[in-house]
Amino acid sequence: MGESTVTPLEGRDQALPEPVTAPPRQRRLDRLRSPRRPRLWFEILLIAVSYWTYSLVRNAVPEQRSEALHNTDWIWRAEHSLGIAVEESVNHAVNSVTWLIVGMNYYYATLHFIVTLAVLVWLYRSHPGRYAATRLALFATTAVALVGYYLYPLAPPRLMPGGDFVDTVMVHQTWGSMASGDLKHMSNQYAAMPSMHIGWSLWCGLTVFALAKLPWVRILGLLYPTATLVVIVATANHFWLDAVGGFLCLAFGFAVARVWYGALPYALPRLVPPKEPKGPRGPRGQGRPLLPTKA
Repeated sequence: MGESTVTPLEGRDQALPEPVTAPPRQRRLDRLRSPRRPRLWFEILLIAVSYWTYSLVRNAVPEQRSEALHNTDWIWRAEHSLGIAVEESVNHAVNSVTWLIVGMNYYYATLHFIVTLAVLVWLYRSHPGRYAATRLALFATTAVALVGYYLYPLAPPRLMPGGDFVDTVMVHQTWGSMASGDLKHMSNQYAAMPSMHIGWSLWCGLTVFALAKLPWVRILGLLYPTATLVVIVATANHFWLDAVGGFLCLAFGFAVARVWYGALPYALPRLVPPKEPKGPRGPRGQGRPLLPTKA
């Protein structure tokens, strides 16, 4: 009997079915939508450029004072009709406790940035597979907020004519809101709707609650946006409805991430899946078929 050997099938390639592969454009799109390990230098550059762009665009929105004050009056009347116009009472009550309101002024000025960056770093280190999608939700939230600032200029309660709100930064001479004191010329004072203090703090809180393992850390995640809501109202920087606007922007951000990645960020794998080795013909290593022949 002859020995059986395996040799490449030659001269019959036309008779073999070619592997089904996606078009190049679809493959590129799939690669973009697949979780990948974030690169530190790129993320630092992206966050820095994005925040610079956000600040530039936000402050470049025309300060439409008359329209902003008109919208403020409408918001205030709407809250009265809804029975939720208690911001003035909260502002006066908290302002009467000096140590508390001073602490809130510094909270408003600093934690907005510190906590958001801390959560991004934590995601980068501990949840690299979910990092890009969660970051996309944050960026989309911020981008749609810029549209809100342009289309709906709104003065904060402390600038409302005829109101009795206390500008807590001015009264207590603390470094706080960029729209108060000597810093007011560096920031658009009529960009109160939506509140990104709420949008960003909700993003932080939900991310920590969904992904943290320790129960007390998850509880802190929920308390953070709750405390932020009290702070923005007590310092007379926002109305309740500004917070609703921030929530709607965040919902849009998560919807964008869901559409792009095919799942909510928290449902993606914690780690980045390893890449499949590439073969002679494609990503799954399909080479030329081998058939047994008789020697």
